[in-house]
Amino acid sequence: MARNQSVKGNFNYNNIEKKDKNFMYKNLSRSNCYNCDFEGSNFDYVSFRGAHFKSTNFFSCSFKWAEFIGTNLKDSDFKDAVFENTIFDSVKLEGVNFKDAKFINTIFLSTDLTNVKNLNTQNPEIRIFNEMPNIEISESLQTAAFNALSNKHIKASRVLDTKDGSLNNLNIMILLENFEEETLIKGLNFISTNLDRDFYTLSYIIKFLKNAEIN
Repeated sequence: MARNQSVKGNFNYNNIEKKDKNFMYKNLSRSNCYNCDFEGSNFDYVSFRGAHFKSTNFFSCSFKWAEFIGTNLKDSDFKDAVFENTIFDSVKLEGVNFKDAKFINTIFLSTDLTNVKNLNTQNPEIRIFNEMPNIEISESLQTAAFNALSNKHIKASRVLDTKDGSLNNLNIMILLENFEEETLIKGLNFISTNLDRDFYTLSYIIKFLKNAEIN
C-alpha cells in the first residue's frame, strides 16, 4: 500500500514553475503558494487542508481522492483538471476557473460557488451540500467510529470528527458508500488498534480496510 508522506516545511512558493511533477500522497496542509504554475502535475491523494494556493495554474492536473478543506484557491485555474472522489469542504473558490475540468463523484460542502467560473452544478457527478449532511447511523457504527478516534493517528488526521468533537457525517457517508455497514463497523474497530502511522486523507482508511480484507 502506498504511504502518505509529509512535505518538510510544506510548500511556500511565489511565482515558481513546477510543471509535470508528482506530488501523489503528499501532505500539503497549510502550504502557501501564490502565482505558481503546476501544469500537468499529479496531486492524487493529497491533503490541501488549510492551504493557500491563490492565483495558481493547475492546468490539466489530477486530483483523485484529494481533499481541499478550509483551502483558499482564489483566482486559481483548474482548466482541464481531473477531479475524482475529491472533496471541497469550506473552500474559497472566488474567481476559480473550472473550464473543461472533469468531475467524477466530486463533493462540495459548505462552499460558496457564486463566483466560480465554468462549473456546471447540475453535473450528476457533482454533489453539493450547503451544510454537513444529516445521516442516520446505527449505535454500533457510532460506537465503532468513536472507538477509532481513540487511536492517536486517526484523531490527528481529523477525517472522522469535526472541530466540535462530533462525527464527520460526510466522511461516514462516504465510508458507507465503500463498505457494507457490518464490514465498516468491524473495520473501524480493527483500525483503532492496528493503524500505526500518520495519514492525512480519508482515502488512506479506505485503502487500509480494503487491503486488510475486513469481512
